[in-house]
Amino acid sequence: MIIKDNCYKGTRILFGESARNKRNLINKMIEIMESYGYQEIMIPIIQKQEVFGSKVGDENRNMMFNFNDRGNRDLCLAPEYTAVVQQLANNSMKFNKDVKMFYISECFRGENTQKLRFREFTQFGVEILNPSIDYLDEMVEISTKLIELVTDNYEVSLDVTRGLDYYEGGKGFEIKCPELGAAKQMCGGGSYDGGVGFAIGVDRLIYFIK
Repeated sequence: MIIKDNCYKGTRILFGESARNKRNLINKMIEIMESYGYQEIMIPIIQKQEVFGSKVGDENRNMMFNFNDRGNRDLCLAPEYTAVVQQLANNSMKFNKDVKMFYISECFRGENTQKLRFREFTQFGVEILNPSIDYLDEMVEISTKLIELVTDNYEVSLDVTRGLDYYEGGKGFEIKCPELGAAKQMCGGGSYDGGVGFAIGVDRLIYFIK
């Protein structure tokens, strides 16, 4: 059951079978990641605004949920997480090579809500920090396996323009499903300073679970 009573626009409550379907899908995704040797990382939802200031592009920056805490510090609800792990690659983990990680976290963007486009959504992210080799093929292989948990009807596009400023040359790869209509993008990723990775919107995947 999906409940929207008294919910903020673009958010919803999942109950019973709807919650179970989402949890079961995430568990299957985790199994795939662990079979490839990736470890889970848990990242705080509350972040400093400066983390995303020059990273997420004008469109996403204008949709951020910004606020000040009691100490008047500029904070936000995370709109995405690659910018956060990029900081890890350049700081805490800068001497570590080929650090393979994944995360399942809530993201917040002030979207114009429509079919499968929410203001709070679950992002399944995969990152390799400080890669010593080219992992693009592995990224595409893993992302397609994750999507194939729910559908075989998808299209992979390489060397596409991405709307996030941290991707090298503004380019990356995307996986789309025509069945989703205007919200057809299911996965996006690419290389950035300090790493390579991709993210999948879990809420779009569960659309295929009847």
